This record gives sequence, structure tokens and C-alpha cells, in this order.
Amino acid sequence: MIFYKCYGNHDKNKDIDVDKLPEKERKYYVFDINNNNDIVRDNDDYDRNIECPICRSRKHLVVESILYWCNECKVPLYEQVCGCCGKKGKKFVKDCRIVFPEEKVLLEILLGKEQGELDNVSVWNGNGNIYYADGKNMKLKISELIKQDTENIRILYNERVQHINTDFFEQMVKRFITANKKRFDDIDDDAMVQIKKKVKDYDDREIFVSFSGGKDSTVVADLVKRAMGRPDICHIFGDTTLEFPETENYIKEYKRHNPKALIVSSRNKDKNFEELCGIVGPPSRVMRWCCTIFKTGAINRKIETIYANKTKVLSFQGIRRSESNSRNKYDRVSESSKISKQEVCAPIISWYDFDVWLYIMTRGIIFNKAYRLGYSRVGCWCCPNNSSWSEFLSKIHMKEQYEKFHAMLIDFAKSVGKKDPEVYVDSGNWKARQGGNGVKFAKNSIVNFERCVKEELAFNYELTREITPILYELFKPFGKIVKQLGDKRLGEVYVVDANSVAVLRLQGKIGTKKLKIIVDHPELMRAKDAEEAKRKLDCQITKYQMCLGCRACESVCRFSAIKVRSFANDTNTMADKMADYHIDDDKCRRCQECVGHFSVGCYMRKVLSIKR
Repeated sequence: MIFYKCYGNHDKNKDIDVDKLPEKERKYYVFDINNNNDIVRDNDDYDRNIECPICRSRKHLVVESILYWCNECKVPLYEQVCGCCGKKGKKFVKDCRIVFPEEKVLLEILLGKEQGELDNVSVWNGNGNIYYADGKNMKLKISELIKQDTENIRILYNERVQHINTDFFEQMVKRFITANKKRFDDIDDDAMVQIKKKVKDYDDREIFVSFSGGKDSTVVADLVKRAMGRPDICHIFGDTTLEFPETENYIKEYKRHNPKALIVSSRNKDKNFEELCGIVGPPSRVMRWCCTIFKTGAINRKIETIYANKTKVLSFQGIRRSESNSRNKYDRVSESSKISKQEVCAPIISWYDFDVWLYIMTRGIIFNKAYRLGYSRVGCWCCPNNSSWSEFLSKIHMKEQYEKFHAMLIDFAKSVGKKDPEVYVDSGNWKARQGGNGVKFAKNSIVNFERCVKEELAFNYELTREITPILYELFKPFGKIVKQLGDKRLGEVYVVDANSVAVLRLQGKIGTKKLKIIVDHPELMRAKDAEEAKRKLDCQITKYQMCLGCRACESVCRFSAIKVRSFANDTNTMADKMADYHIDDDKCRRCQECVGHFSVGCYMRKVLSIKR
């Protein structure tokens, strides 16, 4: 059962007379007797534009689920009546994931149990990382368990995992499938209908699956192949270079099981994660620059290569609302905010973990073995969004990688002056880091200027990087670059509009750090006044000083006019290198989306904002 709870502006205790609602609303909304603000949807049309009958708000609706537990079959249920034994289940949890025998081995070790004590127990993991054995809370404190000696645990685990008994588990999975057959049929039919409906708007050569190697994209890939009747659908695998070893193995296994599928890997070969961490600091929950540099930018580049002549492509993705609060308001079909020419369809947007595992088990499709070890998500193994349990698992199963990353975090903590680096890292405080305070490279985010006392629309900048020809590229969104008109003694370059009217002038010699910008016609910059013109100039100056070639600008340009190539100058460190930023005059429409899309012009400026 699914409930929609509204947090809009209306009296929470107001009595609702359902009979007085219009017939159309009565059909799709039923109010819970115990809580008049719980709205229950009584159909499976997930794409319906649900709104609150009280305040007419959709954006505040939060989906909550209720699962049940069958004591007879020892499995969770979507409906209260078990589809296997016919008995009624008791209320269980909002959502849950299956716990495989490999993870049960680890739980036995952590709980001091003998090998095999959990073999004949149905173990599931619910909300809040709470484990349930045969439907009862195991009362484990993860915070205490992860303090144990990982070296001894690793040795014991490697011994015990060789003697796993899966007989009970396999029978339990069969009961799980039978008990929830109706739910499987409902979610399967709904997803298939939505996919078939959406692909009608696209040519087969304009469609692909965004494939991460995780359970959600695995399910979506299977659904799309079945709905389209095409085993050769294109998969774009975003290789972030930070994948789990199990993910790399799974991609190879997936190719063997799907020989006709076109699997294309997108990888940013120009960047090194560890080196970037040394420059801008490790990513955090609010500063996940790694996604933009190693995922979005690389995928966009691959899309531009494969679909060069297409103005629009359709990407099927495994996005689900229940994954996070930020995704709760996502629509099934939307325009991508990160990749301009991409429309995104999320056919399993309303599914839960429960549903995903039900589909995988029912269909018997192969999946990433990292889930068998106990990981609930398998994106980047060192993601700051990973739980403490995931970190603990990495200590057990990825010792060398974990220790190397941990040492890098300690080095960073020392470099920014943390008093107790080990505590800062081990407590997880590095995950909450915001801004670039203490980071040397963050000083490039500061734009130093003085207004010219003689000219109102003239600004004198003191750059943190020497002027190179790349600087001029960043002013192409305002017009065409014309070097012939300028005074060579001043290093002057004109920016003109389509009628050859001067928009602005850049004065600064190559190799120096002093730059003067004179705005001749702010209205031609689409600026209403001098202050707005100045803000646009600051955006481009910031981009010039901070560009590390993250390719975020490439992704937002819907005309494919921007290309960020390998570094233009050969210096010792990445922080000193200047990315080769190029704007194609023939493709650029001067829309200035690349100027104002990011905070103060540059994505890295957003990441490394500092107190001034």
C-alpha cells in the first residue's frame, strides 16, 4: 500500500468530507480513517499528476510505503494477504532489501555466532539499516559492530565464505516471488507500458540505457530490451574510474550474457581522481565534483560522439524517488539539467528496493555481486554518500583501496590545518565539508578588480593566471573576437556583434596578469545596467582562473559549441595547467547559458567557495 502525505499550507487537523469532493477526485483519493492527511492512491497509474485535494499542491507530496511480513513463509509482502500461503501478514517496514548468504556470514562473525546459525533464517535489511531475522529486529548496533578488528574478521570471513549453504535461501526466494506475484505483474506492466509509450517519439538510433552496473540500471536495461524487443539496445556505461571491483567484473559478465547489446564505456581519461583531490580536496555530500568531472562530463562527451547529428536523445535511467529526499519530486520523464540534448525517462521512478529485488529475483537476471556482500548501493566505492556500514565493508573486502584512500584523506586534513586529522577523517566529518577554506587553489575563485576612475564601464582586473589566447575564447558568448581592430601596444582585442558593433574590449598583454575590460554596449551583452554587465564579466574571469577542464560547460551547451580539451601548457602540477577551452563560432548562438548556468560562472567556483 502507498500513502501520500501532504506538507502543504493547510490545516493538518481539518476534517475532510470525501463525499463532497468532485467525483474525479473521489475516484483517485481515499483518506485514511486514522489520519485525514494521508492520501491513498487506489490505482497503479504512477504517471498521474497527483495533487492534494486540500491545497492543490503536488510538490509537497511524499511517498511512503507499508510492507507486511508473513510468519508462515518468512518473507516480506506488498499486499497484506500472502500470495503464497494465503495468510494475513503483520505490518513490517516501509521498505527493505534482501540479505544474501555472503552478508549473513559476516553478520554471524560480528555477532559471535557459529558458522551456519543464520543459514535457515530469513534475514532482511530495513529502513535505517536495521536487520530483521524472520521478521524480528535483530537489535544490532552498526556503530558498535564496525569498531571491531577488521583484520581478524577478514581472515575468518574468507575461511567461512567457502562453506556457504544456500538451500534455505533459494527456497525462501521462491516463496518471496510467489507471495508477491501480483505486485510484480503490476510494476512490470506499468513500466512496460510507459517505455513503449515513450519510445514512439524517438527513432531506435536515438535511444540508449544509462548503465551504471547497479541493480536499478540493470532492471531498467532488462525492461527496455523487453519492451522494445531489441537485445541490441545501446548501453552507455559511465566508468568513473572509482568502480567496485565487482562492478568491473559484472560489466564483463553482463557482456557475456548479452552478446548483442552495444555497451559503450564513457571515461574521462584526462583526469586523475587522487590528483584532483589534492588540488580541490575530496568530494563531500554537498560538493560532489567527482560526479560532474568523472560521470556527467564523460557521458556527455560520449553522447556527442555517438549522436553527433541528433538534436535530442532519450536516456532510460534507473532513478527512483525513494532513494533520497531530493529525488522525491522527480518526474518520470524530464529534461536533463546536466546534459542539454538528453531527455530522461525513469520507468521505475516509483519503485522501492523491495520492488527492484522482486523484479531481479522473479526474472532471474544476473546482477552485481557487490550486493551479495552487503552493499546497498554500488556507485563509486569511496562516495561520501556511502554509509558507515559500506565503509566497514570496504575495509573487509577492499583493504588496499580503502587504506590508500584513507591515507589521502588524512593528508588532506593535515594540509587544511585540521587539529586532529585522524578524528576528522574517522568520524566522517570530511563528508560534510563545504567550500574551499584552507585549499590553496580556492584563491583562484577570488576576482580582484578596480573600477576605472575615468570610464564608468571600464574594469581593471588582477588575474591569478597569466593571459593566454584561451582568455578570448571565454568572451565569445558576447560576440565575435576581432584582434585586428585592437591597439597591439595594449594587447587590445575587440568583441563585436553580428553587425560589427563593438560590445566590449579586452586590454592585456599575453603573459601578464593585468587585464582591463571596457564595456561599450552593455545592452549587447544582454545586461540591463553596468552591474549586470560586471557580473557577467566576473563569471568569465572566474571560469578562466578556475578551469580544471571539468567539462560541465560542455554539458550545458545545447548547441555543442563548447569543447574542453587536454591541457594547453605542460607544467608540473594539474593546478598550474590551463585547460584548452574552445567555443566554436559557427555553432555558438550567444545564448549565454554557459555564462550564467553555474554559480558565478564556473562549477568549480561553486565547489570551492571561500569566506572573504
